[in-house]
Amino acid sequence: MLASDNTPLPSEIIDGIIARHPDKTGDVLSVLEEIQQAHPLKYLPHETLDYVACSMGVSRSQVLSVATFYSFFNLAPQGRHTVTVCRGTACHTRGSKQLLDSLKAGAGFREDEEAGSATSFTTPDFGLTIRTVACFGQCALAPVAAIDHDIYGHVSDFKLKKLVSAIDGGKAS
Repeated sequence: MLASDNTPLPSEIIDGIIARHPDKTGDVLSVLEEIQQAHPLKYLPHETLDYVACSMGVSRSQVLSVATFYSFFNLAPQGRHTVTVCRGTACHTRGSKQLLDSLKAGAGFREDEEAGSATSFTTPDFGLTIRTVACFGQCALAPVAAIDHDIYGHVSDFKLKKLVSAIDGGKAS
């Protein structure tokens, strides 16, 4: 059974994932990807990183360096749905900052809650994670946003609010 909150996955699940990867040193990336995908909140708790290092016979620093190098790994619980706003130059000049600010305000985030240059915000009920990306590479469609894995171009504030309210029956925000 999978963890239902922000606790680590049971060791039996992690052991099963590790067992499918015989190259202990070379498979750290694949193991971490599978573990993150298996966790209901799509993240890697620090206890899990320690367990993986011990179980695979690799150093904790090696596991942590993989988990922190790749931007697709999450070290904090994520929402059931993710909205990603492009912050590249083309998107910025076409209003992505205003889209991001409006989206965060609609999800209940206040400016004083922002931690410096944070690029990810998750609602307390884990319904929605709002993130930024440096560039989607879809500059002709600026501004661009993604909801879960679907990318949308020429996004307006109205369109983004409509898309967000449609996910999870409107419960995500």
